[in-house]
Amino acid sequence: MPEAYIYDHVHTPRGRGKKDGALHEVPTVRLAASTLQAIEERNKLDTKLIDDVILGCVDPIGEAGGDIARAAVFTADYDNSVPGMQINRSCASGLDAVNMGAGQAMTGQHDLVVSGGVESMSRIGLGASGGAWAVDPQVALPS
Repeated sequence: MPEAYIYDHVHTPRGRGKKDGALHEVPTVRLAASTLQAIEERNKLDTKLIDDVILGCVDPIGEAGGDIARAAVFTADYDNSVPGMQINRSCASGLDAVNMGAGQAMTGQHDLVVSGGVESMSRIGLGASGGAWAVDPQVALPS
């Protein structure tokens, strides 16, 4: 089985996840696109060679909804042929995106995958998508 290699890594800027945090004015897709642009510039990467962009995002709603990976591909001005996939695995979304990309390389499915995670807790707070995080106080929970 072929091996997968990590050639570079980039981290988005960090700030406090508050409504007035340092990054509260930066849309989530812009954070993701800035990392894609850095990978391209630092490695003189021809984006036509990228087989997939996989991004983990916990609460895929609002500006982080739809397919943020594909939106980031467009925002970063990557080649239009580059697909994007968003996954939500709660706290392990970014890690699972990297694992999925490595798996695609190791099985020969893809040669070049860019993967990672993106969140903006200042703009889309934890539990914003509802579900188990948004417990209705009027519903009795089992004791």
